[in-house]
Amino acid sequence: MSPAETYESALAYVNPYSNPSQLKITDIRFADIVGAPFHSSLIKVYTNQGLVGFGEVRDNADKYYALMLKSRLIGENPCNIDKLFRRIKQFGHHARQGGGVSGIEIALWDLAGKAYGIPIYQMLGGKFRDRIRMYCDTDVHGKDTGLAMGEALKRKMEKGFTFLKMDLGISQIIHEPDTLSAPIGWLNELKDISRQWYGRSRELSEDDTRQLRSRHYDLYNIAHPFTGIHVTEKGLDLLEQYVAEVRSVIGSEVPLAIDHFGHIGVEDCIKLGRRVEKFNLAWMEDMIPWTYTEQYARLARAVATPICTGEDIYLKENFKPLLEAGGVSVVHPDVLTTGGILETKKIGDMAQDYGAAMAIHMAESPIACLAAVHVAAATENFLALEYHSDGIDWWDDLIVSGYLPKPLVQNGFIAVPNAPGLGIEELNDEIIAQHLHPEIPGVWEPTDSWNQYWNHDRLWS
Repeated sequence: MSPAETYESALAYVNPYSNPSQLKITDIRFADIVGAPFHSSLIKVYTNQGLVGFGEVRDNADKYYALMLKSRLIGENPCNIDKLFRRIKQFGHHARQGGGVSGIEIALWDLAGKAYGIPIYQMLGGKFRDRIRMYCDTDVHGKDTGLAMGEALKRKMEKGFTFLKMDLGISQIIHEPDTLSAPIGWLNELKDISRQWYGRSRELSEDDTRQLRSRHYDLYNIAHPFTGIHVTEKGLDLLEQYVAEVRSVIGSEVPLAIDHFGHIGVEDCIKLGRRVEKFNLAWMEDMIPWTYTEQYARLARAVATPICTGEDIYLKENFKPLLEAGGVSVVHPDVLTTGGILETKKIGDMAQDYGAAMAIHMAESPIACLAAVHVAAATENFLALEYHSDGIDWWDDLIVSGYLPKPLVQNGFIAVPNAPGLGIEELNDEIIAQHLHPEIPGVWEPTDSWNQYWNHDRLWS
């Protein structure tokens, strides 16, 4: 071959779109959508070489948790993921407050994978599996009975889902007399404020809306041990009957996890746990706030069903006390709260050292879903990944990719994408525009006002 032919043939093996060592972040922008299934702030990180990386702020969180990080990232090489994560991680916190740091971290991984032309899972050490089992969280439309839930879950099984989850808690019995005890008037106040909150009208004044939000916050942020709500024997009977009816429809073999018990104390959780042990449940999730380590250990010792929590925990070290105490059999991180992809991988590996499995919480767009898919592929003790968007016909249309199947979830699984980064080439701006948050319009609008924010971030003198 001539020198010219040799040069041309060599270019076929070179990624012409990126010089990783010279890659720099130039901009970060957002688009807020609703209905996929909740409010999500999608993130787009731009670079000096035309590559873009995609991330997402946690469901029902605020994009300002990510915007505040922009001035600390502009001009930096996104391939230095760990360095940049250590710079920004002090600005994250538990639950939705971890959404900014975590969403940005995902976009950095996406950019690094695209720059080097390899999937994220490969950068995490390779994969343990080629497809990811999804567990389908399911709601009932209409009257919520055990038989109705059983039929809804059965329809998920007919679609190929091999792992299921449903709600089981005081919300299903609160309207039945003699099922709950609490200080007189307390339950009626809860029901009344909930009805106002979910039926709130845009016609409310700004002041009335603020007061309603404040009252809702005050009532629904009382931790479980302090509400004074207890489940009566009749209430326990009805909840046990509910699970029995579900199992009568779906059978006893398919894994079935339960969630959303309501704000009841650990003693009532133990009573309920013992009632439903006979139904061979996959796990009981978030029965009390994750911060009560000793109560989790007490609960785990008192019931035979696996105990699961973790979707609101930020950073690996905050999972360790629960694992050391034997309080959980299944850790349940959300990639958009933990600190992102690498932190979730570390959490799974640490849980394995304690003999615990890892399931992954996910109630967001395909961006967060694919981030979780790469973590799940690269983590040996992975169990199942949550899926809330079955039946949302435009969910798959949010992403543009020649690498990914459509629909993304097929027969209850997602094939691990063998494509650079997350596997997303572009987002569908037309679909995004159709589902914008009504109070947060605009698609990828400039955020230049955040470019120069700075602070003395050092945490020591």
